[in-house]
Amino acid sequence: MARMTAVRRTTVYRVRRAALALVVATTVGVSAAACGADSGSGGSSSGTEELAVKTSPHAAKLAKLPAKAEGAEIVVGSPRAAHTITVYEDPRCPFCAKFETSGAVPLTDLAAAGKVRIRYTIASFLDRNLGGGGSERAANALRASVDAGKFAEYHAAVFASQPEDESSDGYTADNLLRIADKVPGLRSAAFDKAVREGTYKEWVASAEKAFEKSGVNSSPTVLIDGKRPPGDGAAILDAQEFAKVLKDAGIA
Repeated sequence: MARMTAVRRTTVYRVRRAALALVVATTVGVSAAACGADSGSGGSSSGTEELAVKTSPHAAKLAKLPAKAEGAEIVVGSPRAAHTITVYEDPRCPFCAKFETSGAVPLTDLAAAGKVRIRYTIASFLDRNLGGGGSERAANALRASVDAGKFAEYHAAVFASQPEDESSDGYTADNLLRIADKVPGLRSAAFDKAVREGTYKEWVASAEKAFEKSGVNSSPTVLIDGKRPPGDGAAILDAQEFAKVLKDAGIA
């Protein structure tokens, strides 16, 4: 499947599983550009290529953000923050990568200032649709990074290093460890073992199940204090526009 961009297409994949058909029928306000739970095609590439590993320009700020696992979610920021931003992402979704370099930037600033906490649900439905296991392996590595106290920084690096084609299964264990090399203090025997052995595969499955049960049928989806932003959702892919949306919601 050809790579899509937010400015050229308004694409939402539809949910494949019959169990989720009702969710699609009843969910409104789907993002104008998003990865959805049915690509309609499979056949990923082998995933043997090395990724162009990158880090975030905001790494220093991200490194200071606390994170912990709470059930199937990963929560970033102060528990005393007045506002909660809920984010649903799949590591292989190109629009999620776009969000992480755009709308997520003002979120980082607000989290660093103690004004918001961010609750992430890391889905892996694109493995089912595109073939391979890159989303599950990336989600497992992201969960392992929580134990090392490096989630926020590693999370940004994983999306920054995303394969150029979402059909690529490029999130191999080797590549995920290469990305981890960009995060000072992340690599350790315990982290490497978790990445290579899939230590958190049950957590990954529970996170995907939480995504399916949430009523959300596309990624990235962002909720502000439990509500979808106004409009078609495209604002989350523009840092300035999303900052305005947050300000209008009383978060600045």
